Amino acid sequence: MPIPEQLFQVIRRSEGAIARLGDKIYQEPETGFKETRTARQVLDAFAALPLSRQVCAGIPGIKLTLDTGRPGPALALVGELDAVICPSHPDADPETGAVHACGHNVQIAALYGAALGLLAPGVPETLCGKIHFMAVPAEEFIELPYRKQLIGQGVLSFLGGKAELIQRGWFDDVDLCLMIHVMPAGAAKVAFQSFNGCLVKRVRFMGRAAHAGAAPQDGINALYAAHTALAAMNGIRETFPDADCVRVHPIITKGGDVLNVIPDDVRLETFVRGKTLPAIRQASFRFDRAMAGGALALGAAVEIEELPGAFPFCNDPGLVAVARQALAGLLPAEDVAEIGHTTASTDAGDLASLMPVMQPLIGCIAGGLHDASYRLIDRQLAYVTAPQLLAGTAALLLADQAHAARRIVQAYRPVFPTIDAYLEQMRAMSRTRTFPDYAGQDWPFCGGPP
Repeated sequence: MPIPEQLFQVIRRSEGAIARLGDKIYQEPETGFKETRTARQVLDAFAALPLSRQVCAGIPGIKLTLDTGRPGPALALVGELDAVICPSHPDADPETGAVHACGHNVQIAALYGAALGLLAPGVPETLCGKIHFMAVPAEEFIELPYRKQLIGQGVLSFLGGKAELIQRGWFDDVDLCLMIHVMPAGAAKVAFQSFNGCLVKRVRFMGRAAHAGAAPQDGINALYAAHTALAAMNGIRETFPDADCVRVHPIITKGGDVLNVIPDDVRLETFVRGKTLPAIRQASFRFDRAMAGGALALGAAVEIEELPGAFPFCNDPGLVAVARQALAGLLPAEDVAEIGHTTASTDAGDLASLMPVMQPLIGCIAGGLHDASYRLIDRQLAYVTAPQLLAGTAALLLADQAHAARRIVQAYRPVFPTIDAYLEQMRAMSRTRTFPDYAGQDWPFCGGPP
């Protein structure tokens, strides 16, 4: 069954409203789990649409549902609410440094535009199952101390928005998922790409304070221990196989307390990224060994906290095939491409570990993601083509008794057989170890990784 033409027409006629929502969100950026104004803007935009509504308790998160009344799979269209921090960007919030140099405002606008298209006269009658329009928080893994504080207060269970909503049951009734994301403009206007997964590491080097001028010999310099550990990490970078796509990029978040005291408490954070779970585990072990080695060299101790970040992401090939059908009437074939793998990460990988997911990239920006050069340059692609792609793919999936969606769900082989198995693994990935471990096990790094 072809995509109803009125679906595309409504989105084209609504370009102004779609763009206004994207621009308004861009002008008021908020970081993860703080997106209260952004969530309100989403609710206001969707208020006139005949959708049932669910609002997350305690954190931003919105789920609006179109129930066709006919049996079929449940499809989620997902957009992300949060911004990144890049104080040097000309449009950054002067107080928080937040800016939508991630393009999540375009995601939300495309979500809204897709809803308008799928609710166009006569379109819902062609569909089966349910469509959830979900605006979710905290895709960017930033401000970790704040999020750890929320976990300590019992507000959160996980650092990332999708993991948190999975834990809260928001994806229990979802069978497959569609998203979009922006990318720099280039040869392709729409592209499909896989992503690294990642672990989050928070490291604390513990030394002994002493007068930095009069008695440095009485101290144990935790900052030097951290420097030695980072040098060790840099020394092994070239030994990671290229095929594993490993990325480790630490920042020191605390280098000491005062200038005249040998630092005894130094902290850093990093992601350990890789293309596969075995690659991430191997790189994680070797990172820990480097941190422990730096501490040992200076006689310090080191505490390594490991937290789940995101699972590796691959677009489902069945969804990509359907998306290409939807794009056939929107773009020339040469404007759509497969562009391999990126070493960036997205928590869309968590969803993809449970269900078929697709996140095509829309080449509508100039500059780089997450940096001061970012800017939107192709508004037509962002605010018309992107929502048409989402809505057209959804229409093809759920038409004809949802035959295409049923086939894709049946063929999918998830990483985890159930959400409970996913959550069990996520909890097992949270651990803290101290080296040397004076309770019994000192420097357990002469063997291989656990």
